[in-house]
Amino acid sequence: MKPTWKPHEKHGELSGRRDLPDSVFAFPKQRKEPLTDAKHVRNAIARFDQTIDVADADRELAFANIQEAAQHYGVDMTETDWTQLGRSPHTGRTAEDRRESARKAAETRKTGQRDA
Repeated sequence: MKPTWKPHEKHGELSGRRDLPDSVFAFPKQRKEPLTDAKHVRNAIARFDQTIDVADADRELAFANIQEAAQHYGVDMTETDWTQLGRSPHTGRTAEDRRESARKAAETRKTGQRDA
């Protein structure tokens, strides 16, 4: 799949995520995982399997975008396919545990509730 990612190097103060163009996100349609520097690229790689409510085609595009951004920012990637991301969790948690945690976090964001 052809990536849609383009580097974004706007100068000055950004007031937030909403100022970023869709082209800087790994998941541009959902505006998830901004890829604005090497730190964000590494974060997108680490959290790839935690992204919920996206189709496999969206994941394929996101992976292509992450690869493009990784090359631009000099981040080494050993994965060659999106299905390889998240297969070796470092926390000892199962994939189901991570999915459940991601689902709960998304629900919390939607409702604006936080644990006291």
